[in-house]
Amino acid sequence: MDKLFGHSAQKMREHGMSEVAVAQFENLYTDWVDEKKRQPQCGGMTASYIRESDIEPLKGVPSFHDIYKTIDHEQAVHAFAKTAFLKLNGGLGTSMGLEAAKSLLPVRRHKARQMRFIDIILGQITTARDRLGVPLPVTFMNSFRTSKDTMNVLKKNHHFVQKSIPTQIIQHQEPKIVLSSGLPVEFPDNPELEWCPPGHGDIYSTLWETGLLDTLLDQGFEYLFISNSDNLGARPSRTLAQYFENSGKPFMVEVAKRTEADRKGGHFVRDIKTGRLVLREMTQVSEQDKQDAEDVSRHPYFNTNSVWIRIDALREKLSECQGVLPLPVIRNYKTADPTDPSTTKVVQLETAMGAAIKFFDDAICVQVDRMRFLPVKTTNDLFIMRSDRFHLTDSYEMEDGNYDFPSVCLDPRFYTYITDFNNRFPYSIPSLAAAKSVTVEGDWTFGENVMFYGDAVLEDRGKPSYVPKGSFVGPQGIEPDSW
Repeated sequence: MDKLFGHSAQKMREHGMSEVAVAQFENLYTDWVDEKKRQPQCGGMTASYIRESDIEPLKGVPSFHDIYKTIDHEQAVHAFAKTAFLKLNGGLGTSMGLEAAKSLLPVRRHKARQMRFIDIILGQITTARDRLGVPLPVTFMNSFRTSKDTMNVLKKNHHFVQKSIPTQIIQHQEPKIVLSSGLPVEFPDNPELEWCPPGHGDIYSTLWETGLLDTLLDQGFEYLFISNSDNLGARPSRTLAQYFENSGKPFMVEVAKRTEADRKGGHFVRDIKTGRLVLREMTQVSEQDKQDAEDVSRHPYFNTNSVWIRIDALREKLSECQGVLPLPVIRNYKTADPTDPSTTKVVQLETAMGAAIKFFDDAICVQVDRMRFLPVKTTNDLFIMRSDRFHLTDSYEMEDGNYDFPSVCLDPRFYTYITDFNNRFPYSIPSLAAAKSVTVEGDWTFGENVMFYGDAVLEDRGKPSYVPKGSFVGPQGIEPDSW
């Protein structure tokens, strides 16, 4: 293993990567090669599977509504004033065919302006600053691919000003590994495709290496709220800031109630041996435990990937580990060029941010509503976000009546990539106000003012087809003009 890993370490050093980055990747590489349990340097165990017999389900998590009643909201401003905001912004949205930061993708119009994810995030920040009189600094963790575009947006936004706290940190890179040999992949046609990000768990070593934690502490900040840039529901909250301060705990994760649609997502459990909370991804579930792990009544909460951390506690923990938390490895199997299945099969070794919960004895979870979990991972999600189900308020909140959305399944052959998606909705997204579900099979382009209702279905006609202006689409497809 040492000899094999040496090739990756050499490649990383030749590309100017730090020893912290090399050490972090060595942890992941070791886990990938050695499937047996091992003792990480900071305590605890890392194993391929987290067995149902070794854990207890997480139950009785306090809800946002319960804690809201206990908070002095005028006092909460003081906790909020000690909170910094960090957005994970390294993703390119390649699964949707994007070649720039996903946060630059337009979401919807507001007051005649096209609003992107990043515009809405900055609007949430500046509104909170103005209304509550808090500094609320925000830092974006960019990748080398998203840094330039993101920073250009920040510079052009005249309402956003931030001087004492860096507006970005750059996440690490690591080599993609050839699945058959364990060597770093070579792809001379496009050397950039030889590299990948280490997952959002890389936030911890990046925070350590950039010194951002020290900068925040020196400026009087005590709490750090971290969330994904594609989750517009994860906006700043003085209620949660005050609750976190009152708890005295070092680490808190926002969780939401699982539905059948969420049963394959990561969820938190309690390790019987250590008593600590643990994030269990479905890749860490054995075949024998899959039924229990997907039982939403047994494991009722899923991970929203929104985390609150006491800065001094995280700095202390990272100091013990020389900046590298030994997080469990997530194996992401792809090809060297993700858009070309004929290229070399590789594995990308990643970590999850929420997995750090196991390093803190008194970590807690708080249950939030779906209004704080509005991720966009696919064009199906974007379809709902751009629809009439949402209203973007003057406070830059994505508002809906009950956040109980219809299930959407658009034919992946014609709607997966953003260019194809946009071309098939040249006017606007059809109305979803009366829709329970939407299934589109085949190649359909939509006219203006189309309305879905009930369990709407469009069947594949085997050729490009058109939904006329003003049509109603329901369980029987397009309703005829005459009733």
